[in-house]
Amino acid sequence: MAAGAIARVAEREAERFRAANPRAFAHHAAATGWFQSVPFHWMRDWPSPVPIVAATAKDAALTSIDGQRYDDFCLGDTASLFGHSPAALAAALAQQAHEGLSYMLPTERGAALSEKLAAMFGLPQWQVTTTASEANRAVIRWCRGISGRTKILTFNGAYHGAVDDAFVDLKGGVPTMRASLVGQVHDLHGTTTVIEFNDGDALAAALNGGDIACVLAEPVMTNVGMVRDAPGFLHKLRALCDETGTLLVFDETHTISSGYGGHGVTHGPKPDLMVVGKSIGGGVPCAVYGFSAAVAERMAALNALRPDGHSGIGTTLSANALAITAMDAMLSDVITPAAYDLMLCGAARLVAGLEQEIAAAGLDWHVTQVGARVEFLTCPTPPRNGGEAKSAMHPELEAAIHLFLANRGILLAPFHNMMLVSPVTGDDQIDRLVGAFADCASVLKE
Repeated sequence: MAAGAIARVAEREAERFRAANPRAFAHHAAATGWFQSVPFHWMRDWPSPVPIVAATAKDAALTSIDGQRYDDFCLGDTASLFGHSPAALAAALAQQAHEGLSYMLPTERGAALSEKLAAMFGLPQWQVTTTASEANRAVIRWCRGISGRTKILTFNGAYHGAVDDAFVDLKGGVPTMRASLVGQVHDLHGTTTVIEFNDGDALAAALNGGDIACVLAEPVMTNVGMVRDAPGFLHKLRALCDETGTLLVFDETHTISSGYGGHGVTHGPKPDLMVVGKSIGGGVPCAVYGFSAAVAERMAALNALRPDGHSGIGTTLSANALAITAMDAMLSDVITPAAYDLMLCGAARLVAGLEQEIAAAGLDWHVTQVGARVEFLTCPTPPRNGGEAKSAMHPELEAAIHLFLANRGILLAPFHNMMLVSPVTGDDQIDRLVGAFADCASVLKE
């Protein structure tokens, strides 16, 4: 795509957005009490001149205060992966609201929930946190504590929430702390090793040093576009962790889209510990981390040596009654194998439609799928690692496409070209997305 064409489309679409969303602009102008006019700064990351202001959302559709209706393929950046406000969740939350929201005590419903988590994800022991960031931070602490090792290993371009330890990338092959990590004062190079995803030789060299407490990984990278695991790589990762006494952690906050039980259950291998956030509570802030019986024994032994008092893990809101109720309702009635059947069928329809339109337009782009998670990447071949994925990104082009689609009632995730298919996403919605994508490709080639 020519830079001039991209700029022309972006300017024209910005003007169209301004004309169609006067209340959003008025809201933004009046919200001066919020830093940058939003209650959380990520809300500024959309490509529109100001953020769309949500009014309501139900199933896979969202309506703005300007009366615009959107087919929602962002779904709260995975928080509402199974649809906005499922009936079973809404009813359970309404009941819990009358019974108390936070006690710092266990509940009867919580006991049943742990059994459902174990049955779905194949790990016997669980803990609840308020966010996946907090869960990842807790897992890193536990892994360091029970192994006696200080280092962790992550992959270049990975994102595991607001966890300082993971904010190290490779630049020209050199580990570098991300400039985006605000206020970071501690040098992470001594405690975080970073390599490229799918590099088996680098992985072996790093783990054979015997000083890595855990590998923290998404089984498929999802925050630099999507980078699939090379054939055999995850099984090599599992084997090397076993050989070197390194704990394997899967952050499945996004790859829960792969299938019922997440990527480890659907495709293997299984990790020693795993983290799931966002969608597990249907959008209510909560997350969980699970672990094997062997890891649980080591955690219990460490706890026996630890003096009473603050562990540095968790908050008083962790496992509050509202979060427990939300997760219990989701696992009982919403996150089911039948729901995944619908999601995967819809995703296959979306992939086929996008691939057909990409071919018809003669674009050297491709489509990647991880279960119900789909992305189109504006490069000819799938990247093999985070470095290649970042190099292939075209922020100006992506922003123009996103705004074009938003102006035609289609919401994608703002960070890259990610689209989610929920069990309540209709074929008509998928077809509208494919049609709007084709229109956008045509305009960009003018």
